[in-house]
Amino acid sequence: MKVEHVPLEWVTRTWEGVKDYIATAIELGNGEYTLDQIRGYVSQGHWDMLIAINEEVIQGVATLHVYNRPNDRVAFVTSAGGRMISNENTFSQVKKYAASRGATVIECAARDSASRLFKQLGFEEKYRILGVKL
Repeated sequence: MKVEHVPLEWVTRTWEGVKDYIATAIELGNGEYTLDQIRGYVSQGHWDMLIAINEEVIQGVATLHVYNRPNDRVAFVTSAGGRMISNENTFSQVKKYAASRGATVIECAARDSASRLFKQLGFEEKYRILGVKL
């Protein structure tokens, strides 16, 4: 399976083929983002979109927010659905892409089952994210 970055000018044409993967991914979240909000961030260039393709068929998608911290440039996985970050082959391609954007770390928030999978790919738990509405 090959992982490719979707250039900004191709996001709209690609959206129909990936939106169901993203919708499934955000169903498991806590309402941080809607499908329309993710589309907006990606189509405006605030987030990057990567797709996993096998024989010209999209198998998965991930969106990344790349930003700077004082000690790192972070590629934060904001959504991942389908067979995107599910094995060493696809994840190594995601790492290569993140490095090409200057990232020094890849981070994500994950539920327990995804956390177990990601630990097999080398992720380490840094902290747990908690929140309270004001």
